[in-house]
Amino acid sequence: MVVLVTGAKGQLGQAIQSIVGNQPSIDFVFCNSSELDITNLVNCEAIFKQYKPNFCINTAAYTAVDKAEIEPEKAKLINIIGAKNIAEVCKNNNTILLHISTDFIFDGNSKKPYTETDIPNPSGVYGKTKLDGEIAIQNTWGKHFIIRTSWVYSQFGNNFMKTIIRLGSEKDSLSVVNDQIGTPTYAVDLAEVLIQIILSPITNNTLSNTFGIYNFSNEGKCSWFDFASEILTLNNIKLNMKGIPTEDYPTPAKRPKYSVLDKTKITTTFGIPIKKWKESLKECTQLL
Repeated sequence: MVVLVTGAKGQLGQAIQSIVGNQPSIDFVFCNSSELDITNLVNCEAIFKQYKPNFCINTAAYTAVDKAEIEPEKAKLINIIGAKNIAEVCKNNNTILLHISTDFIFDGNSKKPYTETDIPNPSGVYGKTKLDGEIAIQNTWGKHFIIRTSWVYSQFGNNFMKTIIRLGSEKDSLSVVNDQIGTPTYAVDLAEVLIQIILSPITNNTLSNTFGIYNFSNEGKCSWFDFASEILTLNNIKLNMKGIPTEDYPTPAKRPKYSVLDKTKITTTFGIPIKKWKESLKECTQLL
């Protein structure tokens, strides 16, 4: 089985690479953006012709949420055109596509966890382009899994956890937003789930149709303040913490106030157990 992974240098791409040793039955092909530019259809076609993947995990994306507000065309090119290109070559090669999406497709006005059937209503360029990327895939190729996730962190790349640890070592006090509620997702947990979906007998049963949209994050919920506090505690960093409202920390892109994802569908379909976010954060911290 050949699994091609785009965005190999990104956080999730590196997380997948960290666990491939556990999967000797899979031949992984990792491509970074210079090797596989998802915005270039000809390049995509050439790579797929070379490797003939059975599955493609598309982790490549424009994820600079605030920067997207000032360079929307770049976000559209990667998140919409790129997603469509990947879906197109997957269709031409009968490759099953796993594509990563985001909680930013929702406006955050819900009071209960979002399900896969809730109506999206993104408030910024990033969320809008990720939603349009989902739609482009759905309109292009039926054999897809779109995995919506949230608050991704890991020992790889740049992320909230690493930023908090760095600031904790530099400052005496820290103010963090405490009125945005969501769920952290450990990238390695997400990577393992993607592989579980690929290896699932359900996925590989031509008579069943489990393709579609799924939510995945770790279990539980917290504010960014709670998340930061737990990060500091686990890393034995002591400083004065202050919770602040969103309006005291303005950003170019609006964040969802509430973006907890309901994971019922993925757990019932694939029998995937999901760790609590504090448990996974502890695991990640021990690898730093």
